[in-house]
Amino acid sequence: MQQGLCHCHDCRKLTGSAYSHSLLVPTSAVRVVAGTPKAVAKTADSGNAVRNYFCGDCGSPLYGHKIDADGQPAEVTVVRAGVLDDVEVLERRPEAELFTGRRLGWVAAVEGAGQFCGMLEFS
Repeated sequence: MQQGLCHCHDCRKLTGSAYSHSLLVPTSAVRVVAGTPKAVAKTADSGNAVRNYFCGDCGSPLYGHKIDADGQPAEVTVVRAGVLDDVEVLERRPEAELFTGRRLGWVAAVEGAGQFCGMLEFS
């Protein structure tokens, strides 16, 4: 399971924070165990059509994915790390940082993480 930080404007707004911490998970492995998430579609900073899902009860951001040209979700889903109960997963060092040109000056780069000025392409 890969994880990273994103400093794009969309992720700031989505999380209400300076950046997002997310995990990349195969879409086929994502399961909602309770409730019905609310879906919101938009065009992201990357230019990709995306659909983000929020808790239908409290509004917390849960996960999102790129929408392919055929209208189907991409094979990879971005799960917001803060919704996980597994602290061991949260303690793992992020492997990449995206939109680093938008990183706030007081936020240090993660040592050893790949630094990318935009979005990475993944299926």
